[in-house]
Amino acid sequence: MPITVNSNTTATTASFNLSHANTALRKSLSRLSSGKRIVSPADDAGGLAVAYKLNSKLSRTEAVRHNVQNGLSYLQVQDGAMTTVAKVVDRMSELRTMASDVTKNTQDVENYSKEFIELQRQLSQVHREKFNGISLFAISSSLAVNTPPDLRPQLSKADAVDDSGNTYQTFSRQILTTADGVAADGNVSLNVINLQHVLSLGGIDTRFITTDTATQIATDRANTGNIDGSGNTRNFFNLGNVNGGNKDDITVQAREDEVYTSDGFLKSIMFVSVGSFTSIIERIADARAENGAEQSRLGMVDSLLMQNQTNLEAAHGRIMDADVALESSRFARQNVLVQSSAAMVAQANQLTSIALQLLG
Repeated sequence: MPITVNSNTTATTASFNLSHANTALRKSLSRLSSGKRIVSPADDAGGLAVAYKLNSKLSRTEAVRHNVQNGLSYLQVQDGAMTTVAKVVDRMSELRTMASDVTKNTQDVENYSKEFIELQRQLSQVHREKFNGISLFAISSSLAVNTPPDLRPQLSKADAVDDSGNTYQTFSRQILTTADGVAADGNVSLNVINLQHVLSLGGIDTRFITTDTATQIATDRANTGNIDGSGNTRNFFNLGNVNGGNKDDITVQAREDEVYTSDGFLKSIMFVSVGSFTSIIERIADARAENGAEQSRLGMVDSLLMQNQTNLEAAHGRIMDADVALESSRFARQNVLVQSSAAMVAQANQLTSIALQLLG
């Protein structure tokens, strides 16, 4: 090999190898310290684009899952409230049955009615229960669309017909169950129970009120055609005054006072027939069954979302996560190369000094 002064290709080559090994060493250090295989777009532009989209969908899937779990909580709280409603109505039915005992005197019936009034107040309290400010129950006059600044998902409203042929309103809120946010791809309706319909009596037993009041009630029913000013079917009488706080359909104040307490609750347990309680209990059972079906559906949705979340995390990890064992071996290799290259650069730089010795 010739000895030259103007150029030292050996040192240049050693310096290039040192620079290359140092770059590879820094890359290994970045991957080991971050735990990521792709630290910058230059590492794998296509892989980074795919990983970014997967990560975005993973975030949305996690958010949807939180929403579904909140929906489950809503239904569970609603069912807990309906459990209380069922207990209250069961107790009312028991009181009504005991009040029918021929050995009970008027004072006994009045005592039963006192508990009946208090139980109605409890129903009224349950009707106002909310979950995070969202009503668990609705009534026929509930708004179907939220108005600004209320930006929550709107309350859907539809007509339905019960087993007796009576029309009533059903209410629901929709929960999107897909990360892409497309309603057509799947959503679940949360039933907002129409407690006014569930607790409706249709009518009261007029044998226990005066003839004038009974006539007034019949006249009011005939005049309204069972439809209120908004076009909604009226339930006339219900337990717990859960129809929006209005005393039902008695236009003459004197007649109204005979049927209602001052705060709008039916005065006597005898106004409600045992058959009416039976119908109410059946509607409570139907409402709880629907609630249970929705809980089951949301549970399945949550399981699917959890599986999707796991698979998305795995797919994202296969693209982005660094193989620590592999990068550790690469780091060790590049570290040795950097040190050896640095030593060779130093050796190569000594070649020019040999030429000077020849000149001396």
